[in-house]
Amino acid sequence: MFRFIIVLMLTSLLASCGGYERYSHRPDSSSTRKAGQRPYTINGERYEPLASHEGFVQSGIASWYGSDFHGRTTSNGETYDMYAMTAAHKTLPLGVYVKVRNRDNGREAVVRINDRGPFVEGRIIDLSYSAARDLDIVGCGTAPVKIEALGYLDNSVSGRTAYQVPASYDRGSFGIQVGAFGMYENARRLAAEVKQRYGSSSIQEAVVNGSRFYRVRAGNYPSLKEAEQLQQRSADRLITGGFVVALD
Repeated sequence: MFRFIIVLMLTSLLASCGGYERYSHRPDSSSTRKAGQRPYTINGERYEPLASHEGFVQSGIASWYGSDFHGRTTSNGETYDMYAMTAAHKTLPLGVYVKVRNRDNGREAVVRINDRGPFVEGRIIDLSYSAARDLDIVGCGTAPVKIEALGYLDNSVSGRTAYQVPASYDRGSFGIQVGAFGMYENARRLAAEVKQRYGSSSIQEAVVNGSRFYRVRAGNYPSLKEAEQLQQRSADRLITGGFVVALD
């Protein structure tokens, strides 16, 4: 009986999320600028992901999330692994590595941002169980930390861990989503009209909550800035009523 009680207590501890209900957020791929960079809203508050991590330093409270979320999908599409060195942040670019320092005991850990959160006032980062364990904050649930963005892992450097800044956050292939339909024929008709007006259109098929949708995108632009400028300055209500997306 004693061993059973101990196991039960440990299970409860591993399921801890720092004493609050965490809101899982997974950006809709149809409106993702690039790697989860689109603005999003949680509990009525709008968050604008940063275009770059360079120079980012922040101090505040860290929390952690464990077995309740183990195996769920993170904001960048990965499966959350509570034993990996990862974390959730509200605005840092997904994929960026961050150094986290526990200001109470001086311990440090490096984690990769692959999720969004924590959506609790005053908390700046949600750590995986392993990261929280390394920083010695599993028991108390939260701790004051300082975080510093390092960059993206550079696999071209051998013999040591190195980080790099991508050549351009703006470069890629972008369009403007102008409609979504449950029937393919409706999407095809709009795509044909858009192609006549803008020279290029595409249809992206997606399944959301068990329902199939066909999303129509206008144009194909080589940079996020170019697509956003067109969307903002266009006199075409079809375009101004849409939003910029990263084309698959």
